[in-house]
Amino acid sequence: MLDKLPISLKTKKILDKALDEPISYEDANYLINVGGSDLFALIATADYLRKEIVGNNVTFINNCNINFTNVCTVKCGFCAFARDLGDHDAYILTDEEILNKASRAVENGAREFCLMGGVLPDANIEYYEDLLKLLKNEFPNVLIHGFSPTMIYDASLKSEMDVDDSLKVLKRAGLDTLPGTAAEILTNRSRDLICPSKVNVSKWIDIVKSAHNVGIPSSATMMYGHVENIQERIEHLEILRNIQLETKGFTEFIPMTFMYEYSPIYNSGGKNLGATGTEDLKLYAVSRLMFRDLIPNIQVSWVKMGFKFAQISLTAGANDLGGTLGGDELSEASGAPDGVDASIEQLSNIVKDLGRLPIERNSKYTEFYPINY
Repeated sequence: MLDKLPISLKTKKILDKALDEPISYEDANYLINVGGSDLFALIATADYLRKEIVGNNVTFINNCNINFTNVCTVKCGFCAFARDLGDHDAYILTDEEILNKASRAVENGAREFCLMGGVLPDANIEYYEDLLKLLKNEFPNVLIHGFSPTMIYDASLKSEMDVDDSLKVLKRAGLDTLPGTAAEILTNRSRDLICPSKVNVSKWIDIVKSAHNVGIPSSATMMYGHVENIQERIEHLEILRNIQLETKGFTEFIPMTFMYEYSPIYNSGGKNLGATGTEDLKLYAVSRLMFRDLIPNIQVSWVKMGFKFAQISLTAGANDLGGTLGGDELSEASGAPDGVDASIEQLSNIVKDLGRLPIERNSKYTEFYPINY
């Protein structure tokens, strides 16, 4: 496959080997820095493996983000969404407002509620338990993908509960899957710069493993293109790979390119922020070569990248297009390029234009539904 491409011998050797086995940490560090024809060969190899592992289907979910508050005690340098309790534009949705938004989403075929928000000053596990029961009582067949490891940890402290016990309470109340958010970059150097009040690396790992061990699968995420260096991106991927080898609890990997324009770190003078397009593609491709079928689903975030570049990213090893979202206040506050709401038809057309088959899925990638567009 690679014989006719003018690529370096080292790149060819690594990519040939990658056709049969996961690449090593060292080889990933090399590939994340290639350019020119070597980059094209990397992308082609990742796309070939994607087809071998998951076929030509591109999955996505009809879902609805319910960001129940923008009040947050954790001030992150990348976040344009968070507000203090007394700010004029701060909000906490009432039960009625939450149910109204959920009801509209269900009328449009939603199969998942993504229940997220800021870290409220007084939110304990009972508060999150009540939110879950509120939605499950009205919509028992809609899966709930909710809360971040930081939210779980903070609420557990307030309730004076072990994280394991907290997760069991939330599972009984209706939590189906956990967003693997609050990961950002899993190195303490980067976290000390952009999110020092969030859980550190070891706590994030422990919480995610605990969720997997009590039977709550999760996504795995990475937000990149801010203060981290290229090697730290590979360190992050290696941590995720090691967790998955132990727990098998990740349903998908979601790289999220940093939208910096309205972020505090940019507005306070931060420079050289944001990943380039080639950096985006290399991250997708290298993650496919590292994860292979260990984490078979790699998702592109159209809300972060825009529809056109999300489509291009599907050629670099990715096989999932995220969700319809039904609004995403976090991304909207950061300047989402193509809005924060998509239709099944829009996402289907993106996929069909690539010559691939759009398939609707559930949160856990355990049920799939044909699309009639």
